Amino acid sequence: MDITVRFAARAIDAVRSVAIAEILPRFRSVPASLKQDGSLVTDADLAAQEALTHRLAELEPIPVMGEEMPAPEQRAIFERGGRFWCVDPLDGTRNFSHGIPFFAVSVALMEDARPLFGTVYDPIADEAYFAVRGAGAWLNHRPLVVPSHAPALAQAVAEVSLRRDTAGLRGALKKRAPYARRLTSGSSALSWCHLAAARTDVLLHSGQKMWDYAAGSLILDEAEGALAALDQDDFWTAPLWTRSVIAARSAPLLAQWKGWIRGELAAGQ
Repeated sequence: MDITVRFAARAIDAVRSVAIAEILPRFRSVPASLKQDGSLVTDADLAAQEALTHRLAELEPIPVMGEEMPAPEQRAIFERGGRFWCVDPLDGTRNFSHGIPFFAVSVALMEDARPLFGTVYDPIADEAYFAVRGAGAWLNHRPLVVPSHAPALAQAVAEVSLRRDTAGLRGALKKRAPYARRLTSGSSALSWCHLAAARTDVLLHSGQKMWDYAAGSLILDEAEGALAALDQDDFWTAPLWTRSVIAARSAPLLAQWKGWIRGELAAGQ
């Protein structure tokens, strides 16, 4: 299967159609419940995943690994090797369940551990981000390239989401934050895309699952942004199932951001 312009357009149309049919009508009208891991799920997540499974099979009849599947099924799909779809049917479920209009659908075509194609669709803004490995990134139908000039870290807008492996940074970020402003959006997929669109400048997000980064990381990479993992510089070889992200609009800015984060974590040990 070649990833042609027609293929990309059909994939984006499938994602957009599912969002319009299954997610938007349920916005601010369905309750959330807790999964076993403590995260939230709604009928919109489940309906969108089921619909995407059918729509994506029409494009390429390969396995679909969705966030809402049981973990053993997810790993079985990955371990069989070859190509598969990686789907987050509703990224930002907490926002969605609280009526906050900031969430997305994320779909990536994976080959083993790497995305070949990825799209993230924001149904509120009607923005479709997508990328093809080695061919570039786009926002709707406009080429997406991070501007070559980026601010210094002291003037940067940072998207930060801390979990256990970065909890030691809480005090440092509160007392001596190296950036100008911080935000936490609640959507991993859109965080990648907004960095690629230069709406933010640096990103720190710990503990991302494959469906959190599969499409967004490819979009940032193909938009010529800079990305690394918390413990190693090569993002693509970091631990697969829980990958912590350090990213920036440019390589020099990433070097500043990465150096500060790793230095603070080392000092706190």
